[in-house]
Amino acid sequence: MGPSRSRLANGREHFQHGPIDLVIAAHGDVHAVQAAHDAAWQRFTTVLAELVAELPLLRAPVSADCALQGVVARRMWQACAPHRRSFITSMAAVAGAVAQEILGHYTGAGITRAWVNNGGDIAIHLVPGEQVRVGLWADLARWRPAQNGQLHTDAQFALTADLPVRGVATSGWRGRSQSLGIADSVTVLARDAATADAAATVIANAVDVTDARIARRPANEIKDDSDLGGRLVTVGVPPLPAPLVAQALQAGLARAEALRAQGLIWHAALVCQDRWRSTGDAGDRLLVQ
Repeated sequence: MGPSRSRLANGREHFQHGPIDLVIAAHGDVHAVQAAHDAAWQRFTTVLAELVAELPLLRAPVSADCALQGVVARRMWQACAPHRRSFITSMAAVAGAVAQEILGHYTGAGITRAWVNNGGDIAIHLVPGEQVRVGLWADLARWRPAQNGQLHTDAQFALTADLPVRGVATSGWRGRSQSLGIADSVTVLARDAATADAAATVIANAVDVTDARIARRPANEIKDDSDLGGRLVTVGVPPLPAPLVAQALQAGLARAEALRAQGLIWHAALVCQDRWRSTGDAGDRLLVQ
């Protein structure tokens, strides 16, 4: 199937091609917004083929030198390179990097704010004075169809243009991604979507403990083309004693704080079995329940 485009409610656009599924919103001059949508669509139709052409390298562990050629592929590598002392492939930043590439068509004159949501990894554009709220859904196990068309999130981040945040990403053992850890969700705010995506993956992997009750399987038994190969990924987490959950969250928080100290993230919120941890206090001031 080739790429598809459709119009959603409130003027949003839906672009889909293979595993890439974008919901896009933009505000500002109506002509500027329409031109941006059209330009973004033209670029979108070429992205998947570019990534597929370099897939073997994208699935390989990130090394010190980048051999990738494509703009999106190189952005993926750049986001993951700071984490290469641990096992990571450029695929850890694919969703955020694609969202960021498409957002580039919405940053011109006449557009006051825009966002590209790629399966929960979001690239954001804001001009001075603008803001956006980003919903946080802590645990996919509790997902139920919204009643009366209303979706009630667990919390929201209010992001204003003066903040150094233009990317939001979430990772965990549930959902479409594979994880080495047991976090229900790790949501990261960072300078761009690719950086947030890679960091969310790394922090979610770190939210972990050793316990025989946690079910794990080789990644390539679940997806034969997984970039994680035979590494064990989490497929089931039973209710765990509070001390074990706290231990897992503390391990993830230590990793998150280290990334924050390096300037790689601005804030992270970690959730495991209804228990929360977060970095610093700046992001907590923005968190609205």
